[in-house]
Amino acid sequence: MKPSRIVKSLTLMLVMAAIPVQFASAADKPKVALVMKSLANEFFRTMEDGAKAHQKQHAAEYTLVANGIKDETDTANQIRIVEQMIVEHANAIVIAPADSKALIPEIKKAIDAGILVINIDNRLDPATLKSKGINVPFVGPDNRKGARIVGDYLAHGLKAGDKVGILEGVSTTTNAQQRTAGFQDAMKAKSVQVVGVQSADWEIDKGNTVASAMLREYPDMKALLCGNDNMALGAVAAIKSAGKAGKVKVVGYDNIDAIKPMLADGRVLATMDQYAAKQAVFGIQIALKALANKTPQKGLPSVVETDVSLIKK
Repeated sequence: MKPSRIVKSLTLMLVMAAIPVQFASAADKPKVALVMKSLANEFFRTMEDGAKAHQKQHAAEYTLVANGIKDETDTANQIRIVEQMIVEHANAIVIAPADSKALIPEIKKAIDAGILVINIDNRLDPATLKSKGINVPFVGPDNRKGARIVGDYLAHGLKAGDKVGILEGVSTTTNAQQRTAGFQDAMKAKSVQVVGVQSADWEIDKGNTVASAMLREYPDMKALLCGNDNMALGAVAAIKSAGKAGKVKVVGYDNIDAIKPMLADGRVLATMDQYAAKQAVFGIQIALKALANKTPQKGLPSVVETDVSLIKK
């Protein structure tokens, strides 16, 4: 063989030898899929940004695939995303489910396929999980407790017999139900009358529509308790349109950036910070630790509670 051919052959062998090492290194890193709700909601965009920042800081430890759906009720598309993650052999799925029950059959398929599943933001229905014989840890805040704190703060400015309304998120979600329950706990303790609980699907426009209808039906209403800040934004707009600015108090939940000017000028009395940028990271950290320790799904804790903080002017 000519010297030039020998050099070329050796060069090719060295290149080929390096390729499997690179691929092996990538393959050794677990793939974590983050499956969120609507990316039209600032809360989930912040969640995604936080997860991506964490992965960038720990790029040698795992890869991240982040997906969301078009709106808060697009459950069918979220199911398809989980199906795709099963096909792509993700090592772990960290999911904020759009529905507390509808996603469970697909999540069971993922677990049966050997994928670790962690639940964040909206808790999957414990009874349905039990009926399917699976354990999916919920990593997130106590929504009822958080809403009770916001409601108690609002109640200081109300008196017994005052009328208030509650704007609920998607009614089939556990976090919507729990936040409504927490608001009701606070109002009951002050003997404040809850005249209506209506779903506005976590969305600004629907929040505006529902709040407007409540204000027309109950012109003496004193406050609107909103299950998230998007609906609170809609409620504030409805109050202004009704000519009741400064006469009807509003509280929210999430502490998104868009609510901060309204907290500053009093259009919104308070909200609850559940640390959107850290929500997914908390779940990812639990997943990575379980994968590293080879902890089986059934060996994971059922609940890992995270912090909340009342935010006011």
